[in-house]
Amino acid sequence: MLEELKEEAIVNKVGGRFKLSTLIQKRLVQLNRGGRPLVDLNSDDKMEIVIQEILQDKIYLTTGGELKMIGETADLGDLLDLDAGDM
Repeated sequence: MLEELKEEAIVNKVGGRFKLSTLIQKRLVQLNRGGRPLVDLNSDDKMEIVIQEILQDKIYLTTGGELKMIGETADLGDLLDLDAGDM
């Protein structure tokens, strides 16, 4: 298990364990479908990438449960908007 997931800080940052789980799952789906990582990390472990994106405030869930990314540019606008039906 990744050490960051053992800490309460990441849970509190996202707003709870359910939201953290949802955010991780949605972002992993995007990465598995070819999405570009938002952090520079010398790892191919997608879970590590997602955790770092959360810790660096690159991704978050809206109040409606949608995954949003900070700093998206116009050419990245074609990234998938996922809903619960995609999981």
